[in-house]
Amino acid sequence: MTSSSTTTPNHATHVLVFPYPAQGHMIPLLDLTHQLAKRGLTITILVTPKNLPFLQPLLSAHNHPNNSIQTLVIPLPSHPSLPAGFENVKDLPVHSFLAMMCALGQLHHPLLRWFTSHPNPPVAIISDMFLGWAHRLATQLGIQRLVFSPSGALALSVIDSLWHRLLKRDDPNDQNQVFSFPEIPNSPKYPWWQLSTVYRSYVEGDPDSEFIKDGFDANRASWGLVVNSFTELERVYLEHLKNELGHDRVWAVGPLLPPGNNDLSGPAQRGGSSSVSVDRIKSWLDACVEDHKVVYVCFGTQAVLTNRQMEALASGLEKSGVRFVWSVKGPTKGHAEGDYGAVPHGFEDRVAGRGLVIRGWAPQVFILRHRAVGSFLTHCGWNSVLEAVVAGVPMLAWPMGADQFSNATLLVDQLKVAVRVCEGAGSVPDLDELARVVAESVSEKRVERERAVELRGAALEAIKEGGSSVKELDSLVNRLAALEIPAGSKNLQSMRNGN
Repeated sequence: MTSSSTTTPNHATHVLVFPYPAQGHMIPLLDLTHQLAKRGLTITILVTPKNLPFLQPLLSAHNHPNNSIQTLVIPLPSHPSLPAGFENVKDLPVHSFLAMMCALGQLHHPLLRWFTSHPNPPVAIISDMFLGWAHRLATQLGIQRLVFSPSGALALSVIDSLWHRLLKRDDPNDQNQVFSFPEIPNSPKYPWWQLSTVYRSYVEGDPDSEFIKDGFDANRASWGLVVNSFTELERVYLEHLKNELGHDRVWAVGPLLPPGNNDLSGPAQRGGSSSVSVDRIKSWLDACVEDHKVVYVCFGTQAVLTNRQMEALASGLEKSGVRFVWSVKGPTKGHAEGDYGAVPHGFEDRVAGRGLVIRGWAPQVFILRHRAVGSFLTHCGWNSVLEAVVAGVPMLAWPMGADQFSNATLLVDQLKVAVRVCEGAGSVPDLDELARVVAESVSEKRVERERAVELRGAALEAIKEGGSSVKELDSLVNRLAALEIPAGSKNLQSMRNGN
């Protein structure tokens, strides 16, 4: 276990931030950490060794004599379902989420030792929604735990309802049984196969499953909830969560942006290596004469398309005749070699000049904000959704798993800022239909474009001085600053004495 810090004043409110090691979870929580540190809190961020590099942009932004961000690095405990040497699920198949959640649960005792030996221990823990066991740790220490949700309020409402009601299928083999959520505003409903993968993997009595269930139950019991959303986007769902939790300690602080990007300029380095430099991407987009005519295609840091899906998508893009930028994620450990992520032979030559293929990471925030980009074919991951909203770009929705079906409900059916093109991680789109929808997405006077522009305005209002999310952030910091560990805390004193 190692830690690094610059000595900070004892009077500064100290908070432990504990992200879950997946890009879609880590990045927004690190952006929240930036906002908390800017407002004077002392932060310790807990990561495992191989996730430390992801903190570099944040640490660089706070690299000054009064640095208020510290790191706590603890080795990742082993788990039989996690291959050795892998510490971030972006490098692993989707089912590894469960094993990672359980492995991280073994950090309870190392963290307990760290807390009891710290001269100025944190007064609160802010940890990802997948780390519900941190509530038990906080209770043991006599401090407060806050849940951080990288998902939106609608998606979180559905997830919370699933674990609270423990919904089951009438026929264990029926993937299409529809489940309704009448207690949630607008009464969403989904077939079984579109519900949370983590929930659908639950096996009653299995130790790992019960550990995960206990974590989601603990989320309900935690002191507060921080959501990467904003009031104007999800007001009714935020109110629903407050009603369900029975308190008003729910803060909507989004859209969270990377340090230095509140002016919406510059390609922030967010994710990793790429086959195409940022400069080349910028030059390619700058060379596009017309505004809003490029389709950006990306399915996030986790989803890897099968070769059949790759062929259908490539054919649809080719037939559409549009200009496009396609970010391709290659296969990770657990994907059958040769069956995933292959760009069809000859495709890039045939679309040369109007199509740019990026293998690996793409500077998505920068691409979406470029004047040439007119639509976004996305898996509907929440970070991608918010980045498109801030950029004012309408979406083509292809939800594949996790919270993405709930996000698509919000985008397509309620906000009218997106059009569905396909559904499911195993679905293969019809290339003719795909070509038509893609071509139409960059045509003029689309309802979705008008709605995207309106939502962009609302998002920018929320994050400017006096906006709803800025007020929520300030309120969150004030509530955290009011917390303290009494000097005679029996819990901590007892543990320090070895009792």
